[in-house]
Amino acid sequence: MHPLLPSLVAAGLYAGATAYQGLRLARREIPRKGLLALLVAIALFFHGASLFLQLHAVAGLALDFFNAASLIAYSAILLTLLACARIPVENLLLLFLPLGCITVLFAQFLPSGTVQPIDEEPGILAHILLSILAYGMLTIAVFQSLLLLLQDHQLKNKHPSGLIKNFPPLQTMESLLFGFLWAGWALLSASLISGWLFFEDLFAQHLVHKTLLACLAWVVFAVLLWGRHQLGWRGHKAIRWTLAGFCLLMLAYFGSKLVREFILHI
Repeated sequence: MHPLLPSLVAAGLYAGATAYQGLRLARREIPRKGLLALLVAIALFFHGASLFLQLHAVAGLALDFFNAASLIAYSAILLTLLACARIPVENLLLLFLPLGCITVLFAQFLPSGTVQPIDEEPGILAHILLSILAYGMLTIAVFQSLLLLLQDHQLKNKHPSGLIKNFPPLQTMESLLFGFLWAGWALLSASLISGWLFFEDLFAQHLVHKTLLACLAWVVFAVLLWGRHQLGWRGHKAIRWTLAGFCLLMLAYFGSKLVREFILHI
């Protein structure tokens, strides 16, 4: 089966779910949670089918730049949808669904760079899975921090939009942010540990930049969580540290992949 059809269906469903949620919020109405969850779940099914077909290669896992972006978007949407069953984070979908639509189309239609298929040994696959889940969870944390920043700004200026009026209280939004950060940091820790265990040399030429930047991101998130616990960090300071750690993490993964696949062709 060719991945074109599931990619187009997934993109269409993501776009439809975004339009539905956006229009309801613009009218200051709460979207029907069941209908939104159903649309997103079906979109995830087709997105997953597309990823399975694109990632599977004869020599191993074809995790090129755009497939990786699509996979991380998929994991972020899936984790958010699962979280919606217990905590009020439906508004995050309004940001993630367009991201899913864009990345699934990019993975389908844009040319991939030069990439060596990844050996599908269980240890390596476990490391990749933990890394993708960590990136997905920390992506959720970053988008949550941006929504928190928007909510704080509009409440201070006393001009809350229809979107903001459907948010939980500011304190709840902040608690959710740190919950996502703790989960993402734990997954990132497990990812780094699995890398040390299953890769022969994490400081080999093609891995050294990724390893160093990922470790720096780990330190940034660790300091942020320590600052929250010991010093009560919150608000803009917490958001700045979150964005700094995320930028390091994305530079570690996508920066190195961009250079290797599209510039150095290795």
